[in-house]
Amino acid sequence: MGEKITKKVSIMCFHDELCQVFNALMTALSLLREGSKVTIFFGSRGVNAIHKEKVKELKCMPDASKEAGEAVMKKMEEMELPSVEDMFIMLIAEGASVLACPLNTSLFEMTPSDLVDGVKIADPAKYYKEVVIQADMNLTF
Repeated sequence: MGEKITKKVSIMCFHDELCQVFNALMTALSLLREGSKVTIFFGSRGVNAIHKEKVKELKCMPDASKEAGEAVMKKMEEMELPSVEDMFIMLIAEGASVLACPLNTSLFEMTPSDLVDGVKIADPAKYYKEVVIQADMNLTF
């Protein structure tokens, strides 16, 4: 069995399109399970993905035809992939840090109680200094 490679990973998600959010979370979960220290930051429209109610309404490929989006959703169900909500539970339980941009939560009129359990409001200066600059990998979705 291969040895785990530990890295400090910063993942930024600025989208609320389901496939982008799913890819960000699946990447985070995979890296976390390989021993990396993972911080996921949600900014811009990405804050909708960490809203307790809005996360349930994320659309797959909203710029494509309704049929195309529904076909991808059906395929995801057939593959028995975890839901975004379940991935948040796994990530937080397994030690990932999930942060919300204070500017964007304010712009979208969200309070900390609106956020998925375990999500914290970021201190931007601390986040950039202690996470982004020190990360071995910075990934953006």
